[in-house]
Amino acid sequence: MYKMLIVDNDDLTIEVMRKIFRDDYELFICDSAEEYYAKYSNNNFDIILMDISLNGSKNGLYLIKEIKASSSYTGTPILCLTAHVQDQMRRTALESGSDLFLTKPVSIKVLKGAIESLLQSKILKK
Repeated sequence: MYKMLIVDNDDLTIEVMRKIFRDDYELFICDSAEEYYAKYSNNNFDIILMDISLNGSKNGLYLIKEIKASSSYTGTPILCLTAHVQDQMRRTALESGSDLFLTKPVSIKVLKGAIESLLQSKILKK
């Protein structure tokens, strides 16, 4: 079973993600960079779903940069899933290291397809 990290500070989004993915992924959830470092930074995840707005002192863009700079996460796809719809935010997320940028709300079919595609790309790169 794939390991998915969801980094989001919105309780409703977290509950929806749990319902969508609980049968197919081992889920790990946090709402801030601080919680990520306290609990999960030593884990290896197959995919990360990252919101831009987080609790704490760092936003998701900053955390994406830090994760991508870590050698233990080389090749781990990060899907930026956010309510920030501005084109500049999309560019900034991709420049920060996000592999894909989707805006909320997103259909379950599109989200699952995007995740499957990112995981397939990761497998092919190995």
